[in-house]
Amino acid sequence: MNTTVLFEARARVLHDLDARGLAGAAAVSALEDAMTERGWWVEQWPEGKAYVAGLVAQDVQDLLFDGEVSERWPVCTSCPPESPTHSLHITPDLGGPDPIWVCEESGDVVAPLGDL
Repeated sequence: MNTTVLFEARARVLHDLDARGLAGAAAVSALEDAMTERGWWVEQWPEGKAYVAGLVAQDVQDLLFDGEVSERWPVCTSCPPESPTHSLHITPDLGGPDPIWVCEESGDVVAPLGDL
C-alpha cells in the first residue's frame, strides 16, 4: 500500500492540533490510533484515499471528545467571545475529497483541513 496519503493526512491533522495548542501526548496517540484504523480502511477501499484526511480528522475529534481527554477540538474561535463554546466540524461528512472546517453554529467556512 502507498502510505503517502496517510502521512499527508497525519501532517494536516497534526498541524491543526498544534495550531489550537492540543498536540500533546493524548492527542497524538488519538491521531496514531486513527491512522492505524484508516490504514486498514484504505487497504480495503483504495478508491477512498481522497477521503482519508477528513476521516482521520473526524476520528481524532471523536477520540478526543469521548476518550480520557474529553476535549472539544477544534473549538471555534471565529464567533464572538460571548457565544457558547462550540466546535468546528469537517465538511463534507464523508471527509473529502477537499475537507474543510466549518463552524457548527454559523455554518461559516473557517479553513481547509491543515490550515487552522
